[in-house]
Amino acid sequence: MCFRPRHSLHCILPPYILAQIAANGSPELRERALRNLLIDPTLRIVRASTAGPVTGPTARRRSAAGNILTPSPLRTIRDAGQAERAPGAVIRRREGEAPTGDAAIDEAYDGLGATFDLFWTAYQRNSIDDAGLPLDATVHYGDAYDNAFWDGSQMVFGDGDGELFQRFTIAVDIMGHELTHGVTEREAGLTYYRQPGALNESISDVFGSLVKQRVLGQTADQADWLIGAGLFTPAVKGVALRSMRDPGTAYDDPVLGKDPQPGHMRDYVETSEDNGGVHINSGIPNRAFQRAAVAIGGKAWDGAGRIWYHALLDPQTTANTDFASFARISIDVAGRLFGAGGTEQAAVTAAWTEVGVM
Repeated sequence: MCFRPRHSLHCILPPYILAQIAANGSPELRERALRNLLIDPTLRIVRASTAGPVTGPTARRRSAAGNILTPSPLRTIRDAGQAERAPGAVIRRREGEAPTGDAAIDEAYDGLGATFDLFWTAYQRNSIDDAGLPLDATVHYGDAYDNAFWDGSQMVFGDGDGELFQRFTIAVDIMGHELTHGVTEREAGLTYYRQPGALNESISDVFGSLVKQRVLGQTADQADWLIGAGLFTPAVKGVALRSMRDPGTAYDDPVLGKDPQPGHMRDYVETSEDNGGVHINSGIPNRAFQRAAVAIGGKAWDGAGRIWYHALLDPQTTANTDFASFARISIDVAGRLFGAGGTEQAAVTAAWTEVGVM
């Protein structure tokens, strides 16, 4: 499991997938999954001992409207050389330098840039903290490490085991997802437990998907709404880690099990695992966003994405905001941004109603 309160350690691969591999995989896969499950709590402890103070609430709500010059993402990509070391020991690519030919290094560089570009171009947000935070990443972390995570200050990517998972830099939406955890931490600071935690995960899926859609030049109706498409090897019976359009359908595999996500409140999963089901129940707000985005139409980052971003920044969105509260906030924001009673507000209301939140 990849989370530590306040200075967060968020992983893209839910702990229940690793647990399924540990139960159903080959001896080698089981051993690797158990090792990876052990790595993550260790990282939590290390991060807790080294983290500095988080941004306070006064700074969190400031506007980026005063930024005049186009900023730079200030990327630095390091190489861990298969060691369990973050940051990596060797700097392999800095901002403005040419591609290296190493796929993981160059994909990480491009993915960090694509995420930065979405937030700056669409929302005038200058990096994760809206104050130009440099974007750092470490690649080639661990021996066949099956995960990628945001540790509160940088992205870290494993190379995957090659049997079930490919390298974790392969999907740009993974990078968008993880970096958005940093945005959420610095804005609403959503508690990573039960509904606030599932909303936290969903917001990362939302902007991760928008990063991918913007890179591909897709409109809402053209997008696949899959998170982590391309991460699985051909041996896996599945298309992605999650489906925002149809939660619960992303995979059904003898080793990974079946995608457990619900898409409606009537199927909400009450569990003590996964921080109260944060990765599982995120399917509900995910589906609401997808429905709203398609109904509004056009480029989702300009329509529904703009609404969700400003709802995240709204002072009413706090650490304990649940699905229903965020639904009300997003409906109100839609009215303020696009006009009360307009098609955008109606689309957001209908989307939350369709998933049983309203």
